[in-house]
Amino acid sequence: MFVVHFLENKNQLLSQLLKQVPSVGEDVVIKGRKGKVSSVTPIGEKQIQVQLFFEKVIVKGKPAVDNSKKKKR
Repeated sequence: MFVVHFLENKNQLLSQLLKQVPSVGEDVVIKGRKGKVSSVTPIGEKQIQVQLFFEKVIVKGKPAVDNSKKKKR
């Protein structure tokens, strides 16, 4: 069993106790976000840091509000 710390940049997202360590290039979903493992660094005998790269989420803009129906004063 390994203690795996999932990091994005310098922010720790999640710490889990896992039997298998994720490998580089593996797809991971954490907190509903899809990402890939960019590097795996062993810290100690049982602790491992995993750097993640998340895909950018593109938020489409809201539709324009039609102001012609509002009453003008």
